[in-house]
Amino acid sequence: SGLGFNIRGGIDIPHLKSDSGIFVTKLKENGAANRDGRIKEGDKLLEINGTDLRNVTHSEAVQAFLSAGNTIALKVQHGAEKHILVRY
Repeated sequence: SGLGFNIRGGIDIPHLKSDSGIFVTKLKENGAANRDGRIKEGDKLLEINGTDLRNVTHSEAVQAFLSAGNTIALKVQHGAEKHILVRY
């Protein structure tokens, strides 16, 4: 049933005006990510299983997650949304 979080963003529909990255916007209460505790709302997702998410459309990001398989390795910039909003 997925990783247990929602994402927003992409070069086609940026979540933030100043950053078109992919951001975690909601953790599902009983989802895997929430139980694990390392991913937080506002984190920017940089890579999934070595696939760069920094310059992709929202659909490409979703497809990367759907095709990731059972073992997931994420590269994350923690607190990125808050940092970007404070900076601008």
